[in-house]
Amino acid sequence: QTSVSPTDASILDEHGLSVIDCSWARLSEIPFHQMRSGHHRLLPFLVAANTVNYGKPSKLSCAEAAAATLYICGRVDASTAIMSEFSWGHEFLKSNKELLEMYRTANDADDVVKCQNEWLSK
Repeated sequence: QTSVSPTDASILDEHGLSVIDCSWARLSEIPFHQMRSGHHRLLPFLVAANTVNYGKPSKLSCAEAAAATLYICGRVDASTAIMSEFSWGHEFLKSNKELLEMYRTANDADDVVKCQNEWLSK
């Protein structure tokens, strides 16, 4: 799978954004192989700030996932607008600011993964 990266901005502009809304406990039931359309992407390492999974790595809500994708693709204002709808939204952007900026300024998906891995090895 490919990580979302700034190079996906054109895909976002042309096709929009969708997320899969499911419980993390049932993720294995999602038939990813049957999804025919779209440009499937994975998010790099981020930490949830939502009330259900606060502080848990990679356990983002759909809103956090959408906001992260928008941010990484350079749509920071749109990302902020989504997160402003939630009491914990500002905390998500604040606690992940360093990572989001690092990913937003990466060259491509490989660079996003490289940045993620370097950050995690600190």
